[in-house]
Parts: sequence; structure tokens; C-alpha cells
Amino acid sequence: MPANAMHPLSQRIHEAARREIPLVMGILNVTPDSFSDGGRFQGVEAALAHARRMVAEGADLLDVGGESTRPGAEPVDADQELERVVPVIESITAELDVPISIDTMKPEVMRGAVAAGAAMINDVNGLRAEGAIEAAAELGVPVCLMHMQGEPRTMQDAPTYQDVTEDLLGFFRERIRDCTDAGIVAANLVLDPGFGFGKTLDQNLQLLADLRHFAGLGHPLLIGISRKSMLGTITGRKQAEDRVAASVAAALLAAERGGNILRVHDVAETVDAVRVLAALRERGRT
Repeated sequence: MPANAMHPLSQRIHEAARREIPLVMGILNVTPDSFSDGGRFQGVEAALAHARRMVAEGADLLDVGGESTRPGAEPVDADQELERVVPVIESITAELDVPISIDTMKPEVMRGAVAAGAAMINDVNGLRAEGAIEAAAELGVPVCLMHMQGEPRTMQDAPTYQDVTEDLLGFFRERIRDCTDAGIVAANLVLDPGFGFGKTLDQNLQLLADLRHFAGLGHPLLIGISRKSMLGTITGRKQAEDRVAASVAAALLAAERGGNILRVHDVAETVDAVRVLAALRERGRT
């Protein structure tokens, strides 16, 4: 498929956005140190078993990541990241009919993952690494541009904004312009405000309340709020795995405000919530 064409997965994402029924993206971290499930799905067999489970539960996409981006996380090099993700992507695509997103900041990993079968790039750094924007333009797959203030090791030290919503809107307008100038098809761009990536609790809540402003930029929105520490602060649940109810509530609130892809750990619970939302919206159309 030409790199200057709208990707078939982008067509599916835009159709879901038109219907206002979000897609559910299951998280598959093949890392030893991710904040919620680090070490649980390392190795191809464990990762493939979890992928099967999430697809059976109704996941529309799977997001495979080989480098933790939790606050304080240490970086890994591209070779190590490729060793973690490529065999997993190859195994999943050989068995399961589900689009794979690669969660990476590195252009080398983007290329290797897409060659292995990934159909989307999910970059927490918004294609700001050297060579990333060129790699995305060359590959022609959908790409999610996430906002992160700082970098994972220090992003939560003292996040500061004049107005978090306006600052992020300006960031996205600039990144969209840079991406399209580099040859990325506008219809292949997805935006993610980056909950918890260099934001305080109050800033995260403002972004959740203001999601419609980001939908107004004309690109689908990916929302990654599952099990995050902001939900632990609100509920008093210290353990990430105890934040399932809060995660589903936050995902549904995001969907009501324009979220089009919900990136989650708890697929079955989120799919059930989305089905309730879909039934209500379909009833409103009849």
C-alpha cells in the first residue's frame, strides 16, 4: 500500500469515531518493569496466551510494548526492545486476526515491528526522536501522537503549564503540521493527551473534562488512563490491579467526551461498558 494513502486500520478507526463507539485496545507489555503488569507476559508463550485471552474478551486492537514508560523507568536500547517485541508480534499475527500497535519511541523499532506485522505506531514521544517522523512517513501506518512533558524518568517531578488544555492543543497543532509536512497522511494521525505523562492530578482531570476540545482538532483520540496512579489517588486504591472499576468508569467518561480508542488492561470489563454505551447510542438513532 502506498505510504501516501489512508491505511485500512485508519478507515476502521474513523468509522468507529463517526459512529461514536470506541474501539478497545488491549495492553500487552512484554517488559520486566511496567507499572501494572511488568514481568507477567515476558516470553512469547505467555504473551501469546494473554493476546488470545484479550481477543476472546473482545479487544479490537492490541498494543505491544517492549520498554516501560512508567515514571522513573530506565530506557532500553533498540536491539533489546526489538528482541522483546518482534517474536511476539510475529506469533500473534500468525495466529490471530487482530491489528497490532507497537508502543515505541524508536524509529528502528517502528520499522522492525511493522516488518513483523504491526499495523500501527503508538509513540509516547509524539515522533520527536531523531528519525521517528521520517520512519512513520515511510511506513504509512496509523500513528498515535502522545503528549509527554519531559521524559519518563523525570516527567512527574514538577509538571508545569500555563493552561494544560491550551498548551496541549498548541502542541498537537504543531505536531500535526510537522507530520503532514513530512508526508504523513493526516487521516493516519491519532492523538493522545497523555494522562499521567508529566501531569498532576488536577491537570489530568482538566484534560478529561476538556476532551471535546481535542476532538475538535479533527483526529481520532486514543485514551490511556487504565489503572493509572491518578485513579489510585482519587479512590485510595494503592495497588494498580485494584483500580479496575475506576479504570472502566474513567474510560466510559472519556468515551462520552470523544475518546475513540480506549487503551486498557481490563478488556472484558471495558468491552461490556462500551456495549452498554453502544446500545444507548444506537437507541438514540432509531
